[in-house]
Amino acid sequence: MIEKKTYYFEKPGKANTGDCLSIVKAAVKDLGYKHIVVATTGGETGVLFSEAFKGTGINLVAVSHSHGFKEPNTIELDPDLTNKIRANGAILYTGTMVTHSLESAFAKQFNGLYPTLIVAQTLRRFGEGAKVCCEIAMMAADAGLVPEGVDIITVAGTGRGADTAMVIRSAASKRFMELKVQEILAKPMFGI
Repeated sequence: MIEKKTYYFEKPGKANTGDCLSIVKAAVKDLGYKHIVVATTGGETGVLFSEAFKGTGINLVAVSHSHGFKEPNTIELDPDLTNKIRANGAILYTGTMVTHSLESAFAKQFNGLYPTLIVAQTLRRFGEGAKVCCEIAMMAADAGLVPEGVDIITVAGTGRGADTAMVIRSAASKRFMELKVQEILAKPMFGI
């Protein structure tokens, strides 16, 4: 039997970002993880994590929403924060969310429910951040920014900031069934 600690935040959201970063730092120090994938919408969380792991040899990948995610011809990333993330030695990846874009368009047009939307809704039972942690792990693997089949730390949040951290056995989206949630380091309590 192995005993592990999971941290639960009383409320979801940005206020947990600093604690989430501390939890991830401890996991890297204690268990030697080499890859961290962090969700960043506007860039603030990406900057915070890239500053914290600058010069450590950790492969830090900050994943943002795709262009046009919120509205046509826009990106939510702040250009100044984009530059800071890269200056800190992190990789910034902007791509299509595996469980969102194409099938969301079909669902909106035809009022149906499609397999990846079912996967997204199922993952949301663990929290919005847990869903995003799984998505960004696959996005980073799809882009070749993290190797497949290794345990990586993923970090995401509910809305902005970070309130969820998980250890995930990475897999490309084509091999979704090989993606494994190994450990939940932190997440918010339910009841929001």
